[in-house]
Amino acid sequence: MGVIQEYWQTAVNFLQPYPYLQAGMIIVVCLFLAVVVDRLITGIISRVVSRTETKLDDRLVAIMHRPIFTTVALMGLILATVQLNLNDILLLGTIGVIKTFLVLIWLTFGLRLSGIMLGAMKRQEDRFQFVQQTTEPLLKNAVAVFLFVAATYTILIAWDVNVTGLVASAGILGLALSFAAQDTLANLFAGVAILADRPYQIGHYIILDGGERGQVTHIGLRSTRLLTRDDVEVSIPNSVMGNAKIVNEAGGPPQRYRIRTSVGVAYGSDIDKVMEVLVGIAAEHPKIFSDPEPRARFRAFGESSLDFDLMCWIEQPADRGLVSHELNCAIYKQFAAADISIPFPQRDLYIKEMPSG
Repeated sequence: MGVIQEYWQTAVNFLQPYPYLQAGMIIVVCLFLAVVVDRLITGIISRVVSRTETKLDDRLVAIMHRPIFTTVALMGLILATVQLNLNDILLLGTIGVIKTFLVLIWLTFGLRLSGIMLGAMKRQEDRFQFVQQTTEPLLKNAVAVFLFVAATYTILIAWDVNVTGLVASAGILGLALSFAAQDTLANLFAGVAILADRPYQIGHYIILDGGERGQVTHIGLRSTRLLTRDDVEVSIPNSVMGNAKIVNEAGGPPQRYRIRTSVGVAYGSDIDKVMEVLVGIAAEHPKIFSDPEPRARFRAFGESSLDFDLMCWIEQPADRGLVSHELNCAIYKQFAAADISIPFPQRDLYIKEMPSG
């Protein structure tokens, strides 16, 4: 190490009267260091990521070569420029151009890196639920805006520009825009929260606290769209959806939906026979699951009937209306065939005394 330092000092003393030769020597040395550092860093990272099975690591290593090499080379160019003893204005302009180019190199690297990372996260929806087909463009734009703002701030500092007034003006402008676009921002942030939390997904049947029921056909950044059973599309702002009580009929781990059919029979009916007929009707229906098995329950003693519930499971909430209709028809026919009466409310009127005349 002492020998290298001695040779370096000798070379510096020899080139002291020749600033351009000193600058050229610094550039050559820094180019050599750039190659060494690039191969050293990327080599270490390549050995580490070679143990993984994904191609993501290889793509990251591939885009790191240019920024690393260029950074070391441009640092040498800055040191070489300082050795030329230029006047202040020319020195500031030259170094400013070099730093600007350096910032643009890392800005390009940041944009490419964010695109690769978001694409990889989108392919792993189970781990990164907030990165989806609809949120990826928003996240890309948000990262791009942040990187451009950071790059612009860095470039202004490199050119020795006082950014205090610009930052204050940007803060006032951002505050004014936030007040002007308050509803839009509320819908935007609510949409991001819905896509990240996923209380419902496209294809699910949901019921809002206002009574609206439909299938989710679109989850956007501004609104959620429902398609009702009347084929009417309802568009609801995400700020409303974010604060609403939502019943998700297709949610939860099981991929099934339970329907309930209520019926009353006359007092004096054979309740065991009633339950047997109800379960048999459900078991014969092609759209009703056999596991869990359909079940009939005696619920209450009504005013004029014994009240039963037939509970069974179907695959899609969209089939609820059709299956309920078919079950009601089958119950009416089977009860008539089994001589089971379905009562209706009756009132007996007793006249204690007829009016005179």
